[in-house]
Amino acid sequence: MKSRLQAWWGLLGFEPNTTSHHEKLISAVGGGLGIAAVYGLSHWALDGMAAGLMVASMGASAVLLFAVPHGTLSQPWPIIAGHCVSGFVGVSCYLLFGNSLLSAAMAVGVAVIAMAYLRCIHPPGGATALAAVIGGPAVHSLGYGYLLTPVAVNLIAILAVGFLFNNAFYWRRYPVGLMVPRKSEPGRPHLALSHEDFAAAMHALDTYIDVSSEELAQLFDRAWEHARAADQEALKLLPNHYYSNGQVGDRWCVRQVFDVAEDQLNNPCSQLAYRVVAGLNKEQTGRCRVDEFHQWAKFRVTKQGERWIKAA
Repeated sequence: MKSRLQAWWGLLGFEPNTTSHHEKLISAVGGGLGIAAVYGLSHWALDGMAAGLMVASMGASAVLLFAVPHGTLSQPWPIIAGHCVSGFVGVSCYLLFGNSLLSAAMAVGVAVIAMAYLRCIHPPGGATALAAVIGGPAVHSLGYGYLLTPVAVNLIAILAVGFLFNNAFYWRRYPVGLMVPRKSEPGRPHLALSHEDFAAAMHALDTYIDVSSEELAQLFDRAWEHARAADQEALKLLPNHYYSNGQVGDRWCVRQVFDVAEDQLNNPCSQLAYRVVAGLNKEQTGRCRVDEFHQWAKFRVTKQGERWIKAA
């Protein structure tokens, strides 16, 4: 039953959040400050429902800008071009087809393909395009002036707050290009992986990934440091504990040791039983010698929420 629930969570795209409570609070404060400026400017430029639509569009941008400041969808080019291109498409569709089902559908659809080809995918841009069609007389009367007021003015406001607020914290750098590359540690083996390699791998997946090659490189560095720290300690097998083979992707596997006494685990020739609890060959059981299990296992793990992490 538990495995079925986990499978359903996976289908829904539910992933454990790796940010701290402190980081979540910072994101919330930043989003509030950013949208405060946008809200005031929107109600100064437009009235009623039109102003609400514009705030909704920028509010979505605020989530990305302050909750995921290093994401590719949150960078200045996607935010500026995404909103402006989508706004232009939305106004054009309204002028051509009026306030209709066709106009609304065309505005969002064409905005998506335009952002994709201009490399400025920004999901809130779809709302900006849609608002230009269904925003009512207050928006329609602006024509292409909609791109200047309120779109451009609000973009200046939210990006200014995003730049000042995010860079007030040393671990946040906005735009992400301001992040300083970490220095390699002495004695670290040379691995022929570059930002270009990560970019090529991302391209080979042929799907949009909201992370830059630079940030992937930093994740790789931190993962290597984490792995090296674990490798410095000798692995000790314990009954009913869990162990990982340290692989990635489809080859990753977690086994639980059982049906063996702790004193037998000191004898390389003793037999132990194990069950696979995650990854490759999940739910299967098997038996092997202690020394064979030692060769397979890389480190001990524990389950934290839905994630398997290295045991302390």
